[in-house]
Amino acid sequence: MVETSAPKAPVRVRFCPSPTGNLHVGNVRTALFNWAFARHNGGAFVFRVEDTDAARDSEESYRGLLDSLRWLGLHWDEGPEAGGDVGPYRQSQRFDLYAEVAGALRSSARAYDCYCSHEELEQRREVARAAGRPSGYDGHCRELSDAQVAAYQDQGRKPALRFRMSDTAITFTDLVRGEITFEPEHVPDYVVVRANGQPLYTLTNPVDDATMAISHVLRGEDLLSSTARQLPLHRALGDLGIGGGVLPSYGHLPFVMGPGNRKLSKRDPGGGLLGYRERGFLPEGLLNYVALLGWSIGGDRELFSLDEMAAEFRIERVNPNPAQFDLKKCEAINGLKLRALSVDDLARRLVPYLQDIGALGAAASPEQETLLRAATPLVQERMTVLSEGAQMLGFLFSDDTTFVVDAGDAVAVLTADGKEVVAASREALASLDAWDTAAIESVLREALVVRRGLRPKNAFGPVRVAVTGRRISPPLFESLELLGRERSLARLGAALTR
Repeated sequence: MVETSAPKAPVRVRFCPSPTGNLHVGNVRTALFNWAFARHNGGAFVFRVEDTDAARDSEESYRGLLDSLRWLGLHWDEGPEAGGDVGPYRQSQRFDLYAEVAGALRSSARAYDCYCSHEELEQRREVARAAGRPSGYDGHCRELSDAQVAAYQDQGRKPALRFRMSDTAITFTDLVRGEITFEPEHVPDYVVVRANGQPLYTLTNPVDDATMAISHVLRGEDLLSSTARQLPLHRALGDLGIGGGVLPSYGHLPFVMGPGNRKLSKRDPGGGLLGYRERGFLPEGLLNYVALLGWSIGGDRELFSLDEMAAEFRIERVNPNPAQFDLKKCEAINGLKLRALSVDDLARRLVPYLQDIGALGAAASPEQETLLRAATPLVQERMTVLSEGAQMLGFLFSDDTTFVVDAGDAVAVLTADGKEVVAASREALASLDAWDTAAIESVLREALVVRRGLRPKNAFGPVRVAVTGRRISPPLFESLELLGRERSLARLGAALTR
């Protein structure tokens, strides 16, 4: 059987995660490619939540999914909180529909009741494997007699519902991989409803795609084998008048590989989305890098906006080979995106990270906002993520009770010799009339480099740790100007008694 799709159907794609925890990089790429495909083709990006697993799903994770997509800037056209004509968009609110479809499949003999126990299934699989045959379901319950059904029912058995596959090969054209064929012996009849009445992904996913008129399904390579089962089910649904009769086109995206050349998961370093937010990646920086995992905008170009990606996105450019995730490359791209921001924009984005480390309160004062805008250019070229910028700038907003010197840096730099340097710098700075960058640099170079003959690293390192609390900080002389005379002298004095 060769499966073809209706080419003129309006483009409608979907992203349908389960609310079972933090999104991972593979999820993010799937969402991004679907969003870009919809935008490029003037179609709809549908956000659907597959929350039928009550034991694993949670409302917290559901809210996290919405928040994550909003943070990424992947705004959906239909779905939770956006509405739409084919909702509801949470599977937990669609059980009546699944029960109705299951009944129609059973009544039309497209599906049948299966009374096989788990032990019986496994026993027959072992026999098939020992004989060198495919170990999928063997059709044992396909044509049960009334007497056999009655006997199973007398034993108290509850049937699962299996979809009846055809005995011909399934061939379809994958948008990423070209023509693919599954022979019938490798696609046996499969369960769509458990014996306890719970509908499975094998039913809910294609039913939702059919009733939501999804035209293109772009998803991970791990779901490729599902397509050979879902296409015949789509045909059956169409024959039964369920859905709009649109047969989706499928494209299966390559794996994203992590450490050890294995599929990246949310548990791997760099795998989970939450970690990127906490470190202070820009959503546009992360998405720029994720877009390069299996796709190219053309030429050697690596930096682009979401709108530019959407304008150029074509599924034919997706490489079917696995993509290797490189955290260093991701950080480098994010750093370039940070440096391209305006000062005001970057300052605004730094605020939550300064709040996280206690440098700013819930609401920054006008004076703090002014200070932050003045200081932001000092770190813009030195950071790859926002948390680094916040760590470097935190000293400016700390008072005597909250200012902390890094213990390791203090031990390494504020030695006896280092404190002599701090004392000399304090004496020199106290004599200044004008407190500005040029004057500060001049008097410190004279006192420490010229008079004491110190190398700049040895001259300014102790001063830097004393006033900023860290060996890594914004430029020293500018930092002293922004910190102010009184606070700078006070911190130098405190370092002498530490």
